[in-house]
Amino acid sequence: MEQELRSIPASKLDQFIEVHLPDISFRDELREVIDVLCILLKNRCCRDSSHPVRTSKVGKGGFSRKGTTLKGWSDADLVVFLDSFTCFGDQLNRRGEFTKEIKKLLFEVQRERHIGVKIEVHSSWSPNHRALSFKLSASDQQKEVKFDVLPAYDLLGHVCIPRKPNPQFYANLISELTSLEKEGEFSTCFTELQLYFLNWRPTKLKSLIRLVKHWYQLCREKLGDPLPPQYALELLTVYAWERGGRLTKFNTAQGFRTVLELITKYKQLRIYWTVCYDFQHPEVSKYLHRQLQKPRPVILDPADPTGNIAGSNPKGWRRLAGEAATWLRYPCFKYKDGFPVCSWDVPTEVDIPSQNYFFHIICLIFWLLLQLIFGKHSV
Repeated sequence: MEQELRSIPASKLDQFIEVHLPDISFRDELREVIDVLCILLKNRCCRDSSHPVRTSKVGKGGFSRKGTTLKGWSDADLVVFLDSFTCFGDQLNRRGEFTKEIKKLLFEVQRERHIGVKIEVHSSWSPNHRALSFKLSASDQQKEVKFDVLPAYDLLGHVCIPRKPNPQFYANLISELTSLEKEGEFSTCFTELQLYFLNWRPTKLKSLIRLVKHWYQLCREKLGDPLPPQYALELLTVYAWERGGRLTKFNTAQGFRTVLELITKYKQLRIYWTVCYDFQHPEVSKYLHRQLQKPRPVILDPADPTGNIAGSNPKGWRRLAGEAATWLRYPCFKYKDGFPVCSWDVPTEVDIPSQNYFFHIICLIFWLLLQLIFGKHSV
């Protein structure tokens, strides 16, 4: 569909998305099976292991839960939060043990239950594999979902979304990662926050994300790997929309052009959000300043400050930027009369507050408290 996409006028992009890129988030048969699997993973997972453990919850992640799934291409995660993981080191060192148990459970489900779909477990294996991959396919073979099942440390517990997590959670994460040297390794612990970050966004934005993802897949077919992570482009699209006005109705071609222009400026990107973490906690603040001063591009996971989704892949970004520059000359960024579509006015970087800023705020609060205390005594 590359030729079709790049040749249509900008005014037809919405129609292209509606026809070729409809949202195919879980429906009917597969949704029911996934719910059954989640219940089984919660109630039966790892009960026969050498040290039986309880599953505190199972989180559903991946693109199929965000409303940004592409037709014919669907990936998702099932994150199994285990009570036996009491720290990040446990997740790192013991995940292979529990992944093996999860694999056994999936084979039992396939053998015992008539759930109407085929479960195909990936055969490759390593002693401490990060995830177990399997595939669900419906009887008509038209619906297929690829899954990763990941054992995880239940850091957040029953956090009340959309409230911001206790900053001490992030301080603990940063402290432990200092010794483990595994930045971004534990993003699965924040699956629920990652989902919330996208789930409440307007439908039009999710359609734009699907278009950007489709473009990315076309680039991957043409260029091959390495390319930047697809999640980085998803976040870049959200950022472009936020800084472009946060409109529920907007010109799709403008949004698409803005994202591709940001990709061409990848060497300038420094993007982060403060919806889940911020600079209030001194340890988190110090760490964020270090993260944001690293070589660009920097796109921090909005749920996990240790994860730079842009990664250290300058070659991949350079190749993708070259392709983006070529696409910006195509008819899909021009109106029928030949006039080019203008992009949104979006900066390539988010400002970083001064490290002394919060010190001054604390001093001010302390001064006000003193005034209040002494004022009361004087009365």
